Amino acid sequence: MSLIPPEKLQNLQAALHAKAKASPEQRFHALYDKVYRWDVLAYAYERCRANGGAAGVDGQRFADIEKYGVIPWLSELAKELKDRTYRPSPVRRVWIPKPDGKKRPLGIPTIKDRVAQTAAMLVLEPIFEADLQPEQYAYRVERSALDAVNHVRNLLNSGHTQVVDADLSGYFDNIPHAELMQCLRRRIVDGAMLALLKMWLEMPVEEEDEHGNKQRTTRNKDEGKGTPQGAPISPLLSNVYMRRFVYGWKKLGFTAQLKAHIVNYADDFVICCRGTAEQAATAMRSMMSKIKLTVNETKTHVCEVPAETFDFLGYTFGEHRSARTKRKLLCGAPSAKRIVRVCDKISAMTGREHGYLSEDEMVKELNLVLKGWAGYFCLGPVSDAYRKINSHVRYRFRRWWETKHKTLQRAPHWYWSSWLEEAFGLRQLKWDPSRLPRAKA
Repeated sequence: MSLIPPEKLQNLQAALHAKAKASPEQRFHALYDKVYRWDVLAYAYERCRANGGAAGVDGQRFADIEKYGVIPWLSELAKELKDRTYRPSPVRRVWIPKPDGKKRPLGIPTIKDRVAQTAAMLVLEPIFEADLQPEQYAYRVERSALDAVNHVRNLLNSGHTQVVDADLSGYFDNIPHAELMQCLRRRIVDGAMLALLKMWLEMPVEEEDEHGNKQRTTRNKDEGKGTPQGAPISPLLSNVYMRRFVYGWKKLGFTAQLKAHIVNYADDFVICCRGTAEQAATAMRSMMSKIKLTVNETKTHVCEVPAETFDFLGYTFGEHRSARTKRKLLCGAPSAKRIVRVCDKISAMTGREHGYLSEDEMVKELNLVLKGWAGYFCLGPVSDAYRKINSHVRYRFRRWWETKHKTLQRAPHWYWSSWLEEAFGLRQLKWDPSRLPRAKA
């Protein structure tokens, strides 16, 4: 959900950004008092409320806050921050299944901590946005993963066809605190703000074992590394630290000397080169070692397009033939893994156990998934991917309907996307130029 900040907050952010942009060496002193400013806290609460999310370790939900009263609740948080008695609670850890069968940890801070972190992010983001590099695309206004995909395509077509497809081992879990705080001090002198950020970096983690017993660990504090994944402040902190690599790459001359260009999104990045990928890979490993990050060697490799392909942000880059023009293109197309993943999701949604849904409800849920998938996978040759998914949706919807009504439908029109779209409103994926990302000024 998109919320418009109040005018006073917009003016504050614009002033901070303008000052940071105009003076790259500027260090900011009075920031902490902006965090508990009423308009900042109130908007931070609205942002968190719009995002929803589960309760933290204290069990408090938005409904509980609204029953108690949002204004008194925010007033108490503002007082804690102003008096500097605020202390974050432990983060509740849950495990999210990954497509490969493994699980990744996700931290759920309390709503109080989420609101406080969002307030701090609203104040700090305009400052550090001025420093982030053009090659960084994650968690930024007016930038997206699709812009990163387009950047890679442009580099391939300009002759940068040797690629370092890199992977880091647990980036968010291994960002070193001392070095990250050094990056933050480049812009922040305010000791109270720095202390607040340090507290969030060192928050304990609480999780339940299979028997329901709760355990708390202080791994981040003990080892001095890791950012709180799932916390509102984490994307900003991860971008600030990744900037150290992206900016350093250019500052040390690797972009010019090796004709090697980085494209970064969160913890994912590739380096597109003109015949210098091996040297770029060596330089990248050396830099990562110096900034205390670990390269996942089993998932990092050098390839040359078009003889080889590589995956980045859900797209497989290589030589693809356009279904419309029949021309061969160096670009990205939806990866086979992402096609399988969405088909598996559709299969799960149309299982026998969902027979209680009406046709309208089922179609609505399927259409939401298809709309979201096509909204992201709209670049490059997409016709083959759309055709496979449309076929799978037709088959699964027909099977679901037959099971629900305990009948078999073998009429030819049941196999036609156009008839299913007309009869039930079931979306079929079609290439639509209006979904393409617009050029940024």
